[in-house]
Amino acid sequence: MPEILAVDLGGTNIRVARFPSAQPPATTHSKTPTRAAEGPEAVIARILQAIESIAPPSRADMRIGIGAPGPLDTRRGVILDAPNLPGWLNLPLRERVADHFGCPVALGNDANLAALAEWRFGAGRGCTELLYLTISTGIGGGVISDGHLLLGAQGLAAELGHMTLLMGGPTCSCGQHGHLEGIASGPAIARRAAERLAAGEASSLRALSTAAEGLTAEAVGQAARQGDTLARLVVDEAAEAIGCHLASLLHAFNPQVVVLGGGVMQIGDLLLPGIEAAMRAQVMHPAFLDGLRIARAQLGEDVGLIGAMALASEL
Repeated sequence: MPEILAVDLGGTNIRVARFPSAQPPATTHSKTPTRAAEGPEAVIARILQAIESIAPPSRADMRIGIGAPGPLDTRRGVILDAPNLPGWLNLPLRERVADHFGCPVALGNDANLAALAEWRFGAGRGCTELLYLTISTGIGGGVISDGHLLLGAQGLAAELGHMTLLMGGPTCSCGQHGHLEGIASGPAIARRAAERLAAGEASSLRALSTAAEGLTAEAVGQAARQGDTLARLVVDEAAEAIGCHLASLLHAFNPQVVVLGGGVMQIGDLLLPGIEAAMRAQVMHPAFLDGLRIARAQLGEDVGLIGAMALASEL
């Protein structure tokens, strides 16, 4: 059984975990600040050091899996562009790590790997068709089709948050307009609340809008739970957008289970009824809903590490 080292590369932290049996849970964890502003070479050095810190003494049968933000070319192991990692353009990360450790290395999009993890070990166990959507600072996703992670020609498939829901809609983090991420991500929810406040609507959120920490999706969710009308409307708008988008995704992929994860799903009890209602209202035929299960993600903050481990286990 190979020893697997899993890496979750984020804009804030680099997390590494050791999986001696290619199964969760990990036996050892390491976390170090990414300090992305220092540039790619400094971050790569920290990745290598973090792996070294928990690697087994013998590396004869070691494998490494890396989850990273995209877009990236999974097949070539190259990060094409990472908006939260300045300077990471066409960077051959898989090759750099493989050359250093002399072992097989796999690189995957972090949201794709979360889908793989939830399918193998979480909310999607036992199915062959899964759709995963993570709703957080951004919105990403992954698709399991016929028991395989859907990758596409360059490994770029399933950027589910960057599909146009509203022509000419709000600007997305990628610079395009009307993507789901620009409408229903955490920052989008906070922005929509701020717009309503600026228009003069009454809300308990007004005090937060001028505070140093500003508005957040979590604050909007808390206010909605306490009966704030403006906050409830904003949450309902986001839920409707997600549900309409899911209806389109059902038409494209016909999954058995839809798994919803990410930080915004901490207010999932407020979002889920609206998501399901909008999805059911927009689906083209009831057959798409037959046997469909909507589930909350189960693997928590380790989902990226578990997905990277699952990817490396296939090397």
